[in-house]
Amino acid sequence: MSQTLRERLVGTWKLVSYVESPVDGSESTYPMGDKLMGTIMYAPDGYMAVQFMNRDRPRFPSGDWFLGTDKEIKEAALGYFAYSGPFHVDEAQMVVMHSLFVSLDPNWLGQTQRRSVRIEEDVLYLSTETPIETEGKATMYYLTWKRAEPNM
Repeated sequence: MSQTLRERLVGTWKLVSYVESPVDGSESTYPMGDKLMGTIMYAPDGYMAVQFMNRDRPRFPSGDWFLGTDKEIKEAALGYFAYSGPFHVDEAQMVVMHSLFVSLDPNWLGQTQRRSVRIEEDVLYLSTETPIETEGKATMYYLTWKRAEPNM
């Protein structure tokens, strides 16, 4: 018996790549650089969490982020992204919906983000269903994840 999409999603996945492609055909970009690391986790109880960051984010010279300058805090935030909340699956359309109750971007709070899903063996492909406005351009997001090895 084959697994449902929900069953196949459950677990932890490590980020392989994150690419943004403007729908106007202009060049695709790696908005947080190509040295990203992160995880997305889908728990059996129906909650999810995602975090990713640029590995090369500069450290706070003071060693205390509460003492960081506005510029240092901005750089740290622009190199990091996270949100979490319940998730739901539309098996027929191969879509996962992330309902956000925590988000680094306060504009996303309370939203439901829909992601098209494709899973090939231990690789998960998530993409926006419709473009998201990024720096004034309608942009599609493409994230590739690899299933994490169990931590036992």
